[in-house]
Amino acid sequence: MRPLLLLSLTLFLSAQACARITESHGYAQFGTLKYPSDFGHFDWANPAAPKGGTLRIMALGTFDTLNPYTFKGVSPSSTADFLQYGVSELNEPLMAGSGLYDPSGDEPASNYGLIAESVEYNESRSWVVFNLRKEARFHDGKPITAQDVAFSYRVLSKQGHPQYRTDLKEVQRVDVLGRHRVRFVLKRSGNPLLILRLGELPVLPRHYWKGKDFQATTYVPPLGSGPYRIVQVQPGRRLVFERVKDWWGKDLPVNRGKYNFDRVEVDFYRDSNVAFEAFKAGHFDFYIEHQAKNWANGYSFPAVTAGEVIRAEIPHRIPTQTQGLFFNTRRHLFGKRSVREALGLMFDFEWTNRALFNNAYQRATSYYPNSEFSATGKPEGEERLLLSNYRRKLPKRLFREPFQMPVTDGHGIPRDTLRRTLALLADAGWKLSGERLVNGQGEPLSFEILLVNPNLERILQPYAENLASIGIEARLRTVDRAQYKHRLDQFDFDMILLTLPQTLSPGLEQWLYFHSSQARLKGGKNYAGISHPAVDGLLDSLLAAQTREQQIAATRALDRVLLWQHYSIPNWYTGHHRLAYRNKFAFVRTPPYTLGLRAWWLKPTEKAQ
Repeated sequence: MRPLLLLSLTLFLSAQACARITESHGYAQFGTLKYPSDFGHFDWANPAAPKGGTLRIMALGTFDTLNPYTFKGVSPSSTADFLQYGVSELNEPLMAGSGLYDPSGDEPASNYGLIAESVEYNESRSWVVFNLRKEARFHDGKPITAQDVAFSYRVLSKQGHPQYRTDLKEVQRVDVLGRHRVRFVLKRSGNPLLILRLGELPVLPRHYWKGKDFQATTYVPPLGSGPYRIVQVQPGRRLVFERVKDWWGKDLPVNRGKYNFDRVEVDFYRDSNVAFEAFKAGHFDFYIEHQAKNWANGYSFPAVTAGEVIRAEIPHRIPTQTQGLFFNTRRHLFGKRSVREALGLMFDFEWTNRALFNNAYQRATSYYPNSEFSATGKPEGEERLLLSNYRRKLPKRLFREPFQMPVTDGHGIPRDTLRRTLALLADAGWKLSGERLVNGQGEPLSFEILLVNPNLERILQPYAENLASIGIEARLRTVDRAQYKHRLDQFDFDMILLTLPQTLSPGLEQWLYFHSSQARLKGGKNYAGISHPAVDGLLDSLLAAQTREQQIAATRALDRVLLWQHYSIPNWYTGHHRLAYRNKFAFVRTPPYTLGLRAWWLKPTEKAQ
């Protein structure tokens, strides 16, 4: 074939590929959607579930704002487990099924139309169009339009929390194509995850925020569009939600069988022990248990014995959040990997699990426990190819052997581990002088572990004692939530016990957690101060993944690098929900990727009482 003809044919086929446009009721990052365009409801929801009754729930912590989108203040949705309940102060997004607002529960990386009736995109995914439902309304009755979507993008990317600025940084521009049609043009093509994330964009009312300070804290509930509205506020202590009876979205397939309670009352507790006593006394209906000792020993009260409270362990396939003791590598003390590795060797998980947790947990040996994204064995295949690009920047052992955490018999740190710990510290310039480890200037090896939950002190005190046995001083300091947040935002800490939420489709949130561009961003989430070329490069590969297999390989490679760099001391996890609840609720089943409380309902006999 002649070269000119071949070039013309190539250009023609390329143009044809770019011209192919997909329009759908939903979007799958990889593969196909589970539910067809004419689906009636999610399998784990009951479309005939009766409406009515009151749900009483608790939140651990407090709040000083009802605006969840800015850097200032602590909003209800940022407190532990709050989003599990299916009510929040968040605005509805364009699509539901991915993200935190309303997960579909039985698909890892798909979403379906909510405010958007359909989504359009070209094959190269260089742009995406959302077609909005004409019936979509804010609670004041005004329609949701493309102008509101464009406003939401602009205000969140300029004035929103750093998380939103990062999530939206790949958008080149937003075009309002009509009253109910809006297009996002992307800076680069071939990023299937970005369309999923844009579907999670909360749509804010432009008319409501006009003339208001978007970044200010407020106890006035901002205007929403969802199934509930806030009707009572006791600052920092209590919220009451009421179901919107004429809600525009009640009959959509993504919503059928959900949001069944007429009223949801939320009380905020600053202490988990006080909260549990309140649950035992009947003050609220659900208790999501996070303390293994309490789960093992605390549920022998009369309501459980009488069957009035159900205690359930519910298996799930949710990637468990990353939990560990994170080093602040901005501190000179933790700048050397050998020091971080040595300090990790002194954490005796097996003793902690036996003595404090009733053997309820597994040791986390990954930043993505309970998922297919965990790096296991030696790197192979596509993962090894990705890592090979950074061979000179990585330890040689990373390519030759699996990453392993120290294992004890549960009765103390072995002498071999102690010798290895001291050898690593000696290589970094720390030597024993009397009963203390000191550097060449005679300065002792000491640091502070910053905590916000006093219950963690009993768990970490044995770790501090292990360190003291080899001449290291680790001080536990517990502060209130306001001070804790301020110090985290300013990176004013040595070490913290931290959890990082993980998703079914790792992407931009990993950039927030680990990319070097976030290491100095005040209020950011790169708490460890990670700045490593291999991490940055693997994050680029992750965001560019075109298939699920590529995504898994890139995440495993990233996991492996993070582990071998010892940025944290991984803690523990469990692969099931621990839930106690009043025996007055019904539900279809618990889906694998969410707890699904938003699809529960009150038994008719209970409503009649």
